[in-house]
This record gives sequence, C-alpha cells and structure tokens, in this order.
Amino acid sequence: MRRMMVACASACLMASQPGVAQPAPTAPPVPRFDPGAFRDASVTNPFFPLEPGAVYVYAIREGTRTSVDSITVTREKKRVGGVAVVVVHDRVRRAGKIVEDTRDWYAQDTAGTVWYLGEATTSYEGKTPNTNGSWEHGVSGARAGIIMQARPTVGGAYRQEYRKGIAEDMGRVVSVDDSVSVPAGRYSGCITTEDWSPLEPETMERKIYCRGVGVVREMTTKGGNEVVELVSMRRPQARP
Repeated sequence: MRRMMVACASACLMASQPGVAQPAPTAPPVPRFDPGAFRDASVTNPFFPLEPGAVYVYAIREGTRTSVDSITVTREKKRVGGVAVVVVHDRVRRAGKIVEDTRDWYAQDTAGTVWYLGEATTSYEGKTPNTNGSWEHGVSGARAGIIMQARPTVGGAYRQEYRKGIAEDMGRVVSVDDSVSVPAGRYSGCITTEDWSPLEPETMERKIYCRGVGVVREMTTKGGNEVVELVSMRRPQARP
C-alpha cells in the first residue's frame, strides 16, 4: 500500500529536508523466504494492516500536478511462491483518467513480518501501455522482500523487493515514534522509513506508517518534490 505538517524528532526533521537526506547504507542482503513460515492470507501487522474490503484514498502532489490514488484491499484469491497472498488493487488517476493500474501481493509470516511478493503493474502515461516494473517472486530470479518488520527498530535496513534491474527498492527505519497530520487526521507513535533504490540513486523517499492504518504520508526528500497524503480510509462493512 501507499504511501500538514510532520512533527518528528529533530534528527528526523533535518534528514527529511530535501538535499539533507542521509547517505544510503550498504545494500542489505536479499532476505531468505520460507513458504513454511506462512499459515494463511491474513495481514494483521498493526503498521501495515490489510483488511479485505478496506479502501484508502491518497492525494499526490508533484509541483503543480495532482493525482488521486485509490487503493482497495481485495478479496481475490491468489498464490505466489506457494503462499496465499492478499491482493491490493492500486489505481492512480489524473484529470479523471487512470494513469497507473497495479495489483500488489502481500503475505504475513507467523512472526508478524509483512512480505512483498510482487506486482502486476501497467502504466498508461505513454503512447502504449507499459508493464515495466512488474515482477513475481520465483519468476525470472525475482525474490520476495520485506515491507514491514514484525518489530521495527531504528537503523534496521531491509530489501523490499528484488528482481535485478527491475525491482530493487530498499528501506531502513529512521524513527519509531513520529507524529503526523494529514487530511485524514492526526496520528502519533508512527514509524518512519527512508527508502531508496540503486536503480535510481539520485532519489530518496520517506514513508510514515501509523498504527491501524499503514502508510499515511510519503515524501521525496532527494531528487524530486512529490508528496503523498492519506485523504480518507473506509473500513469494510461487516459481511452477513
């Protein structure tokens, strides 16, 4: 899942200013993925909960350009790498037209760590649809990565995805007690990560994950000016 003022500890504030982001650390190893460590398709990690039927809406600002990102936790059934996954449908619209349509696949192991097992993504911003960036664990050398650790600690670095030359995002925890205000509300006790990729070494991002919600804010801290904020979140209605 995705990604007004942010109130962080002073070190976090300094590092989150454009051009002041800390250097990316040494690339962490690709984590070992054990299909036997998964029991079902539920994802209940408090900082990355995926409740089927939940809908999240984000506003994306990049200079004068604005977009809307709608994310739905589906009830679709799919297995990736021998594991049942939660399928999240992500659609970005600009001026009412879909410019990106993605299905992401997540699973949580028995320790509580949330894994990212791939995505099927299509961009419609060019003359023809583009599926670059799509990958699936176990296909063409791709390996699952970690989106949210069971027990995040400051300084902990991890790979979020891996397919050489296609998907190499990495992250590290920089705070575990931040507060943030976005259109959807004010949150405290949040986890902030700094994300980067060797495929785009000129870019760094910050993501803020809050308990019971997941990502509430993203911001490019180096190499751009994109800001993504949670506007609304709708819980699923109880099924009869």
